[in-house]
Amino acid sequence: MDFLKNLVDIFLRLDKYLADIIVQYGAWTYGILFLVIFMETGFVVTPFLPGDSLLFAAGTFAALGSLNIWLLLGLLMIAAVGGDTVNYWIGHYLGDRAYNVKWIKREYLDRTHAFFEKHGGKTIFLARFVPIVRTFAPFVAGMGRMSYGYFFSYNVFGGITWVALFTLAGYFFGNIPFIKNNFEFVIIAIILISILPMVWEAIKARREKTK
Repeated sequence: MDFLKNLVDIFLRLDKYLADIIVQYGAWTYGILFLVIFMETGFVVTPFLPGDSLLFAAGTFAALGSLNIWLLLGLLMIAAVGGDTVNYWIGHYLGDRAYNVKWIKREYLDRTHAFFEKHGGKTIFLARFVPIVRTFAPFVAGMGRMSYGYFFSYNVFGGITWVALFTLAGYFFGNIPFIKNNFEFVIIAIILISILPMVWEAIKARREKTK
């Protein structure tokens, strides 16, 4: 319970935590942000790490001059693309054996497989905007032996678009007084919007089962 409580606290108070990190670690903040985004996309055991909300918060601090927006965008795009690449090759190596690995949730694998069946290769791009599925999509692509060249094109396009969209949203809108004064609610809204595609897919799947 304490872990979940602390995790929720980190999500909802990203502005405070990121501000403290910038003050304490200075330029090392770029490395910390790089590592979090890389891990969130690169390892199936870390889908709980902040993604969309962290990008938004980082963009907000870049607008204040605390971070360089161009360096931030470049590093986080590399982290996103690199994370997916590592995840793909881990899935490629494990193949169907992944179903026997205890720390990989079968439910998440099945959900991502269903996403692939619905959207095909576009899943790699679309999954960027769906928490959990974002982490499992490259892994499942590797498991299914998707051509790396085919995967890579969607990976690069998706990674660049995802990072640019949320980071620049924070950069241009994060310091508007209303948003700044209600930052916790904005983060909640971002998280809810992020999971809407997954909720919609679940509703559609349930409807199809009842037909």
